[in-house]
Amino acid sequence: MEENKFRPYIPADKVMPEFTAVSIVLGAILAVVFGGANAYLGLRVGMTVSASIPAAVISMGVIRKILRRDSILENNMVQTIGSAGESVAAGAIFTLPALFMWAKDGLCDVPSLVEIGLIALCGGVLGVLMMIPLRSALIVKEHGVLAYPEGQACAEVLIAGEEGGAKASTVFSGLGIAALYKFIADGLKVFPSEITYDVPGYKGAGIGIDVLPALAGVGYICGVKVSSYLFAGGVLGWFVILPLMALFGGDTIMFPVTDMTISELIAKKGVSALWSNYLRYIGAGAVACGGVLSLIKSLPLIIRTFRDAMGDYGKGRTAGTLRTEQDIPMKVVLLGVLIVAVVLWLVPAIPLNLFTALIVIVFGFFFATVSSRMVGLIGSSNNPVSGMAIATLLISTLLLKATGTDGIEGMTAAIVIGGVICVVAAIAGDTSQDLKTGFLVGATPRRQQIGELIGVAVSAVAIGAILYLLSMAWGGYGSNDLPAPQAILMKMIVEGVMGGNLPWNLVLSGVFIAIVVEVLGIPVLPFAIGLYLPIYLSVPMMLGGLLRWFLEKRKYSSDKVKDNVVQSGVLYSSGLIAGEGIVGILLAVLAIIPIGVDEKGATLYVSNAIDFSEKFSIGQIGGLICFAVILLTIFLFATKEQKKAN
Repeated sequence: MEENKFRPYIPADKVMPEFTAVSIVLGAILAVVFGGANAYLGLRVGMTVSASIPAAVISMGVIRKILRRDSILENNMVQTIGSAGESVAAGAIFTLPALFMWAKDGLCDVPSLVEIGLIALCGGVLGVLMMIPLRSALIVKEHGVLAYPEGQACAEVLIAGEEGGAKASTVFSGLGIAALYKFIADGLKVFPSEITYDVPGYKGAGIGIDVLPALAGVGYICGVKVSSYLFAGGVLGWFVILPLMALFGGDTIMFPVTDMTISELIAKKGVSALWSNYLRYIGAGAVACGGVLSLIKSLPLIIRTFRDAMGDYGKGRTAGTLRTEQDIPMKVVLLGVLIVAVVLWLVPAIPLNLFTALIVIVFGFFFATVSSRMVGLIGSSNNPVSGMAIATLLISTLLLKATGTDGIEGMTAAIVIGGVICVVAAIAGDTSQDLKTGFLVGATPRRQQIGELIGVAVSAVAIGAILYLLSMAWGGYGSNDLPAPQAILMKMIVEGVMGGNLPWNLVLSGVFIAIVVEVLGIPVLPFAIGLYLPIYLSVPMMLGGLLRWFLEKRKYSSDKVKDNVVQSGVLYSSGLIAGEGIVGILLAVLAIIPIGVDEKGATLYVSNAIDFSEKFSIGQIGGLICFAVILLTIFLFATKEQKKAN
């Protein structure tokens, strides 16, 4: 079996500094910084950026260069703790601003700092604990099947920093090129990073591409198979479902757009508006169904893992296993889950009862499993946490309404359930990537899991203050400066279910599409994610996957040369993901530093000062050429060693 052949970078019998005071303090600081930056970014544009690799690079800079310490496991611990902030922020900002907006309308009280902190803490702790029994099943036993692109990229960055030489130069070349590219595209805005095109003769159809290096890198690391499933989902959505909606439902007015027909929506706002208002519901139904099917198939392995872990603990064998195989004991995990359930049920600050607390525990385990598998396939940055939150809100609001908890009481309970599950899904995905990095570099899983819990606790304390601060500084959620697009979507869904006007036909269409895909033998989750995400994310990933397929199919003098070429491409692609992640955080910080006001009295930020889009732009064609150059650089760096050998 493949996991038996695998040898981590640091052998299991070697002990190095890992869980140290330095790693805990530095990791906690990074958790708060990345949590704040990502909270703002998500509330402005509706998405967050993965923080694992930026945290690893900063850690190497501080620990190696400033403190002169040289333990790769200590660096890994810093990124494990530091990356938790981004996931807690993502889970909180996609849902909890809805409570602020209802409070503004006079429907409920503003959530307290304690309430926000406890929701984030309970979700984060559940996400980490529920990932522990899955580690053996998903990270170890499926090594070589699930790529975990960010986890792999993070490991490559850490190992490259340790070794230096050709490996390091390939990773850091990718990092530098992607950082410069991202700054020019999304900082200076010399060309648009998102290019879309509505097909004129085929009403309702559209195509597009995000010309960003990280997506090409993720596509290359995942390979052509996974990329093609994603792309197929996108093609079905954008070239079949949306045109059919335009053809047969052009004169229809349907929730959530209640002031114009589908044809008017396309005419005024383009095909993308049709995707964001309607296709996402179909995608959410497909993702939820794909998740159920995935869980059913994984259940025997999960049950076996639970049984083995409990058996080992009962026989006292846990302490005797290899360092790289030690998890937090299963009895501690179950006790932790029970404590969280009691807190959700009995603490007055959280508006949940026994029934709704049980909903959280059941959904939590389900979405922790789904999220972990999804980030294994497509990476954390593309993990549709909001899709899982939509599915949670749909089911939990229906259950609440059916049991008589309706009105604002039911709506706030649904958002709290959605908030906890959103954090569970985000943290489970992040923990999976971190444990994959640890698996590759030879970390101690138990220590990483404790580190993750520390990162969650620190971030949960900070996130309430961050949400209050942002709300006060930018005129409240839903304003032009702080549109909170994901939270508004969640708010609309809860109001739609309670009001009885939700488009269930769309959600159920997604469910049955997923069932058909499963019957055909196609992996449902990547296909469903492709249906849920905009097609401009799956197109660049498809191109990255095709490039890897091309390199794998070429003729080589030996298998060793071929493996070197493909692996050099993986190293360079890891650098691309790292570079874009770091500059993504930097640009988020620049977007909140004020430097004055414009002639209309609106606040100007550093990001406005460096925006050259109105003075100079190479346009969409220039953006496509730049992306083609990125693909060419992957090819050149992958084949560099081969050319030297020849």
